[in-house]
Amino acid sequence: MKRYSAVVFDWDGTLMDSTHSIVSSIQGACRDLDLPVPTDQEARWVIGLSLDSALYRVVPDLTAEQFPLFLDRYRAHFHQRDTQLRVFHGVPELLLGLKQQNVLLGVATGKSRVGLDRMLAAQQWQQHFDITRCADESFGKPHPGMLLDIMQVLGLDPEQVVMVGDTTHDVQMAHNAGIDSLAVSYGAHDKPTLAESRPTVMLDSVDEMRGWLAQRVNAPA
Repeated sequence: MKRYSAVVFDWDGTLMDSTHSIVSSIQGACRDLDLPVPTDQEARWVIGLSLDSALYRVVPDLTAEQFPLFLDRYRAHFHQRDTQLRVFHGVPELLLGLKQQNVLLGVATGKSRVGLDRMLAAQQWQQHFDITRCADESFGKPHPGMLLDIMQVLGLDPEQVVMVGDTTHDVQMAHNAGIDSLAVSYGAHDKPTLAESRPTVMLDSVDEMRGWLAQRVNAPA
């Protein structure tokens, strides 16, 4: 059985139950600018990508001139939902258990640095993670840049790291970085969609993930 020294998590849809808020915020910003409103499925598919890449894909009529205003409206809608955001049940216990096993923890997210830092502060999780990387300071998913940065800083080889995420973008990023991937089916992408990206393993709940990881991690040398 392979043993991992580090676990890198996606944020939205993996640790934080924010999928609905992201979808609603994209749709609300479209209405504000009189742009075609994407379906829930279309908006869910782009979750995990960097915001600029996601918006041009899900809102193809968005012009360069409209982009800054769209971002402002998206963020306004999302911030209005801050009080509704919750971590998935069992996530605090999952992170605590991994820390107690002296596992290195990271985050690789399509969120901006400002957005991630705001969420970490709200959860008082700044000390939970040994390293975090955001799309606006590296490369957006599925480019492997964030994972390559993390492995370089931590001094780990690809076989020592596993990526956990809820989208095919996370799984593909892991493939591109040469590391294993754990896909969770409770987030933005459904099981058939995730299966097409060929994750190392796919699990349906935080509790299942906690049990799977607990048997497959070890402290770094």
